[in-house]
Amino acid sequence: MNTELEELYQQVILDHSRRPRNVGEITDGAVHVHGDNPSCGDEIHLHVKFGADGSVEDVKFTGQGCAIIQASASMMTLKVKGRSRADAQTVLNAFHDLVTTEVSDPPKLLGDLRLLQGVRKFPQRVKCAMLAWRALEQAFEAGDKESEVSTEEA
Repeated sequence: MNTELEELYQQVILDHSRRPRNVGEITDGAVHVHGDNPSCGDEIHLHVKFGADGSVEDVKFTGQGCAIIQASASMMTLKVKGRSRADAQTVLNAFHDLVTTEVSDPPKLLGDLRLLQGVRKFPQRVKCAMLAWRALEQAFEAGDKESEVSTEEA
């Protein structure tokens, strides 16, 4: 990462970790997923409300952890809110590839999330970046029941 991009990465991460977006709970008809990373103590409670058509009508989170988990969760909520389930899954898959494999030209649909590409070099940080996304994936699979997900699971 060049110096200019590294500085932007740090600014975006700090902004989203200090002032995360879509923090809170959704109690009316939302799926609740609890995710944790036992190796570092990161924890997230993700609330996803699906529309009648299956779209991500609303998404909020609460939790604690490092700047990466907070920023990734905040950025994720902005990126998937209002999208169809298929579109949200496409973003999820693209983000997963971004932080786990060598991607020379990250998809533009990721927007600012592309700045998290550098975490790929640090496996423990990949777990931080992916925790909220794994919780979202679990929410897709959970239907209308609460669920738990851990980064220690296969």
